[in-house]
Amino acid sequence: MTDPAVIRIEDLVRVYTMGEVEVRALDGLSLSIHPGEFVAVMGPSGSGKSTFMNIVGCLDRPTAGHYFLDGTDVSGLDRDERAEIRNGKIGFVFQAFNLLSRTSAIENVELPLIYAATAHTAKGRADKARHCLEIVGLAGREDHMPSQLSGGQQQRVAIARALINQPKLILADEPTGNLDTRTSREVMAVFQELNERGKTVVLITHESDIAEYARRVVVFRDGKLVEDRQVESRRSAAAKA
Repeated sequence: MTDPAVIRIEDLVRVYTMGEVEVRALDGLSLSIHPGEFVAVMGPSGSGKSTFMNIVGCLDRPTAGHYFLDGTDVSGLDRDERAEIRNGKIGFVFQAFNLLSRTSAIENVELPLIYAATAHTAKGRADKARHCLEIVGLAGREDHMPSQLSGGQQQRVAIARALINQPKLILADEPTGNLDTRTSREVMAVFQELNERGKTVVLITHESDIAEYARRVVVFRDGKLVEDRQVESRRSAAAKA
C-alpha cells in the first residue's frame, strides 16, 4: 500500500553527545505531512527545529525511530544513499541564498541538474532553468549576476533552483531572515503560489507573522510536538476582507 504522506515521522529521537552530557534534540517526535500541505515549523531556540530540518532534509540520521520520505524509510540509509534521495526529492531554500556570486541567475538555477542522476543537455538545463525563473517572476533576469539583484530577487533565484529537479518537498529554512518586511511578504507570496500549484512546502521559522502564510502550524518545545493546528493563511484572510 502506498504511503499517502510526503513526510511520516514515527517516534523520532536524536541524541547528541557533548562531552559527558547527552542532549535529546528530538524526543519521540511523530508527525505526518501530506502532499500539497504548507506547514510552518515553529519553536524557541533549542526546541529541535534545526535538528528536525536536518533529518527531514536527509542531512542527518535519527538516533532512533523512523522517517519515511515519499514512502521510503530513509532513517538507516548511509550518507551516499541519503544524498541521492535528497538531490532527487527535496528542494532547499536557505536564509543566506547560497548563490554562486560569479555565476548568472540561470546558471545558479541549473546547478542541481549538473549533479542529477539523469543526464541533461546544456539546452535542456537552460530551458528548465528559464521556466523556473519565470515561475518565480524573474523572466528577463536570467543573465543577471547576484550582485545585480536585490535580496528578494536573489531569494527567488534560490527558490527557482529548489524547483529545478521537480522535488516532492520544498524545505525552506528561515527564508526571510535576511530580508526586510516588504520583501519578506513578496517572497512568502511566491511560496504561497507554489503551494497553490500543488507543491508541498515545509517552512522553518521563528517569526509568527511569517508562519501565518502557511496553512498549518506545528510548534516544537524540548524536542517534542506541543501544538499542531490548521490556520487561515494570510492571503486567504486578505481575500475575504
